[in-house]
Parts: sequence; structure tokens; C-alpha cells
Amino acid sequence: MSTPRLSSQPPTIAPMHVLIATTGVLTPGPVVDFTSRLLTPGGRVSVTTVIEVPRTFLEHLRTESWHPFEDGPTPRWPEDDATLIARYVEERGHRLTEPVISSLEAAGVSAGAVFLEGGDPAKSISELADRLDVDVVVVGATRQIFDQSAWESVSARVMIESGRPVLVVPPPPREPAQNGTYSAP
Repeated sequence: MSTPRLSSQPPTIAPMHVLIATTGVLTPGPVVDFTSRLLTPGGRVSVTTVIEVPRTFLEHLRTESWHPFEDGPTPRWPEDDATLIARYVEERGHRLTEPVISSLEAAGVSAGAVFLEGGDPAKSISELADRLDVDVVVVGATRQIFDQSAWESVSARVMIESGRPVLVVPPPPREPAQNGTYSAP
């Protein structure tokens, strides 16, 4: 019986596809650090956000006074709802993902953006993870992770529903107030 021979070559690691989901409050520094460590040559990064557009909001979008995304004259809004929703989701999506994408690019990591319209962020993120066939999903924790309400959070539902590894990045540590309690970040 022969002894197995060990290769002197390092193991080949397949490139990863990382999906980062943000609502605009994800702290870019730790996300970029972890994502950079996960990527090997040929790896990819997608950054997503899910935006709910209540249909009652559509008329508000069409009013003369509303134009938060453009400087200058009031834009002419499309008449059909689908085009109006798509434009709003794209503009809002850019604003929410820009801090993470800019930080990734500053660290030399290119990333693509995917903006989703939907009312259930956990379901939308999980479905996108399947559609893109990602290797890991990175989300932020906006609540304490070890209390009962945390299992109702988007992060916890993505962990349960996506069937993929999920990295949950906590918010920055909070500073204690003078009375010894902690205030919201």
C-alpha cells in the first residue's frame, strides 16, 4: 500500500461571489475589510438594496414640489407607474449603495449594483442570492442579535431563508452615556 503524496502546490480556491445587502446604514469599513479578505482573483461583488415603493407614494412623486434627486428644474415624471417606480428605485438605490460601493472601489475592489423593488427585503435578498448564485451574503445588524426580536429582523430572515452563508456585520460600538446607559447609535 502506497502512502498518499502531498502536493507542494497550494490548493486552488474558486473565486467567490459576494452579495452585500444594505439599507444605507451599513458601516462600509468592516464590510470592505471582510469582503477584501474573502475575494480571490476572479471574485465578484454585488451590492444591493431593496426599496419599497407604496403605490400611494406615486402621486406624491408626480407633484411639482418633489424632486430630491436632481438639482435644477422639476423633472417631468413618466405617466406610467412601472417607469416611474423603476426610476425612483434606481435613483434611491444609487444613494443607498454609494457609500459601500465607493469604499470598495477605494480599496481596489470593483462592485456592481442591483436595485430591487419590493415589500419584503429578506425575501428579495434571498431570491437575489439564488438568482446570482452567490457564495456568501453580507448584511448589517441593526438590532441586538441575541434577543427574541432579532429573529424577526431582515438579517435573521436572510440567514434562515437564503440557504447560504451569511456574514452579519454589527454597527459601530455605542458609547455609554454619563448615566451608564447606552444610547442608540
